Amino acid sequence: MDQTPFTRPVSTASATGGERFSQAPTVFVDAASESAAAAAAAATTAASAAANDLQPPTALANRASTAFGDGSPSNLSVADSSQPLANNLPYRNSVAPTAIGSAQHLGDSDKEAAASDAPRGTSPFPDLGAGAANEQGDASNGKRKRLFLILGGVAALIIVAAAVAVPVAITQTKKSSSGSSSASSSTGPDNTGSGQNDNPTSSGPTGAVTGGDGSIITTEKGTTFTYVNKLGGTWYDDPKDPYNNNARAQSTSPPLSQEWDYQNDPMRGVNLGGWLVPEPFIVPALFEPYLNATPPAQDEWTLSLAMAADAANGGLDQLEKHYDTFITEQDFAEIAGAGLNWIRLPIPYWAIEKYPDEPFLEKVAWKYVLKAFKWARKYGLRINLDLHTIPGSQNGYNHSGKGGAGGQVNFLYGPMGLANAQRALDYIRIITEFISQPEYAPVVPMFGIINEVLAATVGVEQTTSFYLEVHDMMREITGRGQGKGPFISIHDSFRGLAAWKDLLPGHDRIALDVHPYLIFVNVDRSSLAEQIQKPCRSWAADMNNSWTDFGVSMAGEFSLAINDCGQWINGVGAGTRWEGTFGTGDGTRGDCTEWNDWQSWTQQRKDDFRAFALRNFDALGHWFFWTWKIGESSVTGKVETPMWSYKLGLEQGWIPADPSEAVGTCGNTSPATPLRPEMYGAAGTGEISAAVKAQFPWPPTTINPGLRPDNVRAYTATGAIPTLPVPTGASPTVDGWFDAADTRPIYTPIAGCTYPDAWDSATGSNPGPCDGSGGNDIATTAVAAPTTTDDTTETTTTDDSEATTTDEALRRRARR
Repeated sequence: MDQTPFTRPVSTASATGGERFSQAPTVFVDAASESAAAAAAAATTAASAAANDLQPPTALANRASTAFGDGSPSNLSVADSSQPLANNLPYRNSVAPTAIGSAQHLGDSDKEAAASDAPRGTSPFPDLGAGAANEQGDASNGKRKRLFLILGGVAALIIVAAAVAVPVAITQTKKSSSGSSSASSSTGPDNTGSGQNDNPTSSGPTGAVTGGDGSIITTEKGTTFTYVNKLGGTWYDDPKDPYNNNARAQSTSPPLSQEWDYQNDPMRGVNLGGWLVPEPFIVPALFEPYLNATPPAQDEWTLSLAMAADAANGGLDQLEKHYDTFITEQDFAEIAGAGLNWIRLPIPYWAIEKYPDEPFLEKVAWKYVLKAFKWARKYGLRINLDLHTIPGSQNGYNHSGKGGAGGQVNFLYGPMGLANAQRALDYIRIITEFISQPEYAPVVPMFGIINEVLAATVGVEQTTSFYLEVHDMMREITGRGQGKGPFISIHDSFRGLAAWKDLLPGHDRIALDVHPYLIFVNVDRSSLAEQIQKPCRSWAADMNNSWTDFGVSMAGEFSLAINDCGQWINGVGAGTRWEGTFGTGDGTRGDCTEWNDWQSWTQQRKDDFRAFALRNFDALGHWFFWTWKIGESSVTGKVETPMWSYKLGLEQGWIPADPSEAVGTCGNTSPATPLRPEMYGAAGTGEISAAVKAQFPWPPTTINPGLRPDNVRAYTATGAIPTLPVPTGASPTVDGWFDAADTRPIYTPIAGCTYPDAWDSATGSNPGPCDGSGGNDIATTAVAAPTTTDDTTETTTTDDSEATTTDEALRRRARR
């Protein structure tokens, strides 16, 4: 993939501000763009074949009665208790849900029932921001463009008929430097979705720009597959209209052109774990060749060192081959076809940059983040973008970049804790600027700012101070209120959801994320059948209470694991609790063979896992399974951690083909009350009081263990800002930066200062501050700022027991 300079003036930022760009933003060339002309030519000769592919899907009718039965409950654990309807919410077209006695946590069945009377591709309910949206929509009616493809002949007219039927559109304009933004939307067959294209073409062999179940997809590499979606999903892909948001994952999920309704639309998602942040148990084949390296590969740090030393097998480029092949466009299509409507996408900060002493593959992952955005848009999927790694490590686990046995926490802890947090702030800022652009905001409506902070080490006050600083920084960029920038997702830091119910009152759209795993503390040796109800007993009440007390709450990670069997679940060579080879255990030595050998599972075991999955889904409500795919071991040739793979479970039948079947399986107890307007960004939200800010200042008053922030090494805001590259063919308004008024330079090492090891100084002595004058420096490893150049380097790619249940409520993962 080539990177070519984006033509515009550039300058170097100074400590006092000024222009922000350190280099011309690069543009990633998309193979699909390069072949657009050829595809357009092929469209005329394939028009007849295209006609069949372009017929409207047949599975768009209401499915509520068949999936749930008449009078079905609206969502997890809500229907049995008489609760007030969410009258304070602007329900679409003011049609309140009809399920009597149901608190509308999600309102799934009611929404589906109403959808049966709506035209294809439209919703009987307006967006949550109905007032503003309607005013903008009225203003834009005169600007709608008709969609005609003049190819001539009867076959061409059939293509036009299908193309103009694509529903619901949205046009958005770039935020001005004053910080305002505007959006207009309109519904109808004449609107393409972006309002920028009169003549859609296709990179596919038939010229189709949209389709449903059974249509043929041609990838950017020229391969084809059949789109299988029995749940009414439709894809949309027009190279001349790359920001079209008409696609929808299923008929019951809103298209990207509508803002997500957290009150009524269930988030049903999967993580793409192990893709851009490789983990040993997810992609063992990457790590297995380097188990005898020095040091052995146990995290991405040591994997990168080992690969870099292995030039004969491709060096670090092996990681890009993994990026290019582990997850492809077909995975996104299959995710939509599996009844899922969201993806949680873990990414590393070195997708932006790294420091010279860090061994990671720099910047390459961003190319695949852009692919994820494109494929998600094509198949109507929304992305919860998750910053999974943080400089210095936020938890000491291997998935933070460096960790595992003896892993350190150097984020907001120790002599480099503040400096690492300053870097993290800038990376969050740079990502926020990109995903807040109107062209990407519908695809990335949520941003997980830091994964699994270990608050027991960092400190609750310190963690809260960081959350507050990020909140204010992001809302200065995006503006405040519904529709302005992404939801900010924060992890519960292994404290439980209830511990955060009073977090930052007055905040603007913060969501709570919990990772409820059953296996990382106690060993429960009861049978799978005896554990099926565990999620309902342990999690449903806590999730719904958090929904009532705090607002949007979700399970960002969970799995079907009822024990810690599986290759490297606890880390490379770490053993398992189940076998008595990890930790103190329970005095019993079990055998993991029966749990790992999924090929020998009986139908009864698969049925029990399926029932267990349904109860997980219902109890959690809004959820992201960890993870979509587990790679095969290069040693055994098969998946060695089957309880963690959604894709394998689908294929083998222990995960349901339609997750909406889960609704009501927990018995509908412990209902949640409707969201209050301030929980989803109603007018007036986003102003946190001065008293709260004084309680949680930035930087924190102390950096654990007992250090003053003015007496530790810090960076200075004098660095040039790296702007994230944009894809080739991007609109001129897409430059990777949403808020033109945001020009503060980024944090960078102070010239003349040396710094302790940013990843290995948590237990070291504190050298104190340094201002670069030379009189207060120490003899430690020098840290240079990352070199910023006009990067036009060519990068190549390849083809694409009941008694213990209450004690186990909301067990959170500490993978490794």
